[in-house]
Amino acid sequence: MNRVLTFFLLLAIGANCCAQTPLSVEEFVRPPAYANPTLSRSGKYFAVTVPINGRMNLAVVDLETRKGVALTNFRDYDVIGVDWVGDERLLFTLGQFNSPTGPGRFDGGGLFMVSRDGKESRRLFSTVRDLRSQNQFVYRYLSFARAIPNSEDEVIAVGNLRDAESLDVYRLNVVSGRTTLLTEDRPARTIRWILDRNRVPRVAISHVKDTLTYVVHYRRDERSPFEELLRYEEARPGAFVPLYFEADNKTLLVATNAGRETMAIYRYDPDARKRLDLIAEHPKFDMGAAADGSRGVGGVVTDPITDEVVGYSVEGEKPEVVWLTESMSRLQRMVDGALPNTHNTIRRTRGDLYLVTAYSDRQPAAWYLLDERKKTLEDLFSSRPWLTPDRLVDMRPFYLKTRDGLEILSYYFLPADYKPGQKLPTVVHVHGGPMVRADYWGRFTFGVREAQLLASRGYAVVLPNFRITPGLGNRTYFAGFGAFGRQMLEDHEDAARWAVAQGFADPERICISGASYGGYATLMSLARFPKTFKCGVAGLVVSDVELLLTSPAGDIPFSTEGVEFWKRIIGAARVSDIPREISPVNLADRIKQPVLFYAGADDIRTPLEQTTRMVRALERAGNPPKAVIIKPEEGHGYGRIENNVDLYNQILKFLDETIGSKRGG
Repeated sequence: MNRVLTFFLLLAIGANCCAQTPLSVEEFVRPPAYANPTLSRSGKYFAVTVPINGRMNLAVVDLETRKGVALTNFRDYDVIGVDWVGDERLLFTLGQFNSPTGPGRFDGGGLFMVSRDGKESRRLFSTVRDLRSQNQFVYRYLSFARAIPNSEDEVIAVGNLRDAESLDVYRLNVVSGRTTLLTEDRPARTIRWILDRNRVPRVAISHVKDTLTYVVHYRRDERSPFEELLRYEEARPGAFVPLYFEADNKTLLVATNAGRETMAIYRYDPDARKRLDLIAEHPKFDMGAAADGSRGVGGVVTDPITDEVVGYSVEGEKPEVVWLTESMSRLQRMVDGALPNTHNTIRRTRGDLYLVTAYSDRQPAAWYLLDERKKTLEDLFSSRPWLTPDRLVDMRPFYLKTRDGLEILSYYFLPADYKPGQKLPTVVHVHGGPMVRADYWGRFTFGVREAQLLASRGYAVVLPNFRITPGLGNRTYFAGFGAFGRQMLEDHEDAARWAVAQGFADPERICISGASYGGYATLMSLARFPKTFKCGVAGLVVSDVELLLTSPAGDIPFSTEGVEFWKRIIGAARVSDIPREISPVNLADRIKQPVLFYAGADDIRTPLEQTTRMVRALERAGNPPKAVIIKPEEGHGYGRIENNVDLYNQILKFLDETIGSKRGG
């Protein structure tokens, strides 16, 4: 065990780290020992987040002396985003590490600076919670965009300081907080920027008010006016997402699904307004960007030192990468030979020094330092060293065929001692969003964590994706528009039917669970499919869809673009047109199965009123919930380990009594 690992184990989780099987609930739900690792520009210092006071806080290690220092001590937020400013300072944001759709800002956000030695700090922008406490419901912010070469105190940042509906680009001095506007003459309602190799804002993507139409603008240089290149509609194929400028600072790399089933990467000549050659594609999965413009699908891999494009990646059944240079291909072969049982990503930090991230479905992420010149691979640390391969089970990909013919990548988990022919109690866990790909192979996400815990207790678990999940091609994504509360729910029942057809799921012992959209899907599925689902675990629920889009207790009503998007996936021209029958609170008399609820008292994404109204509706209908867990000072997901331990102990008890060994006859 090296000195970095020893230091942080003592700092973050205590010396008693080596639990014996079977793993306790705490060992599954405790925060990682390390997350968000990033090396400084010189490669001399390593920033990482570690659990302190039950939250993920920021620390820095000097790689030469192997001495570390904790830089933050938050008790009500996690540090979820970290970027170096040269070698001396760091920027970070706050949020919720553990949430149904991946780490999110929700009532966090903000922008903070701290020096490497902890002697200097500055709050550059406030959190959402702070602004809401001052009755400011339109969030103004700045966020890190790009580093500036050789600068120790300035970065490129984007923010909506001039106009709440538009992002501008700034030079930000992180010491003084002073900003210099770089986009004085920009299109209205700009929501995204592409900078060229000289850090000049050259491409602006804006949206047309009260629509899902996006406009791509381009200028030849920083003195030229912006011109419209094209428009596309998010709810239909034909997306055009600029990604990156090539070395000539003229040719763009773009992702598009125009005339094809998946998003693929092309070269594009913006001066001639002409699509050029195809660079990278996958027959099943989106590359570069999903159809909704989100970027969690892989795509262009660049060298952070030279800005050169060195490869292309895709998030398929498992992650894949293709390198363009023989040097990177050779390094990949070298690392894969040394670490044969994991997927290994390589990122250069300086010269011949690389950060290697290794993970698989049965090994949480571990990090190594590769020195190409010395040909050494140094073990740095593991995110969850107590979760060893013998204590986890395979995350098995499959294609869910829906009743109307979609084939959607999904995953399932079986207990380690499963024998073919066994009929197991089974949980269908529905991800949040719904328009997000929340679970990926090999990542310890919200859904994967629950699946591994339940599998260790003898349950089979299905993690289905469903229509509107981005990144899985046009048919899957666009089939979700107008399907919310309707065909989308049928996909969840189809996942349960698939598990029964495979032979491992006992059709009389299937429960449905999920949080956020997954909590909504749980309640609606209990009402719609009572013969399929025998119980439900409903977290952070949406019970009244119209209220979600109108109540000042939540954050969605303050985003006109967000409300418009929700109307499109619901299939309603106006909020007042939302059908009553797609809100579970209006279907309480149809839910006869046992239900467990959990919520955060301070949630602003799905406010507590959504849970309390549903609980009262079930009580009036004669089926009060078996448990209602509401944790104070928690938001959209539980951050404190003691709250997660209590939650999953109660979930396990609930499942055991409804579909497990203690259920009634």
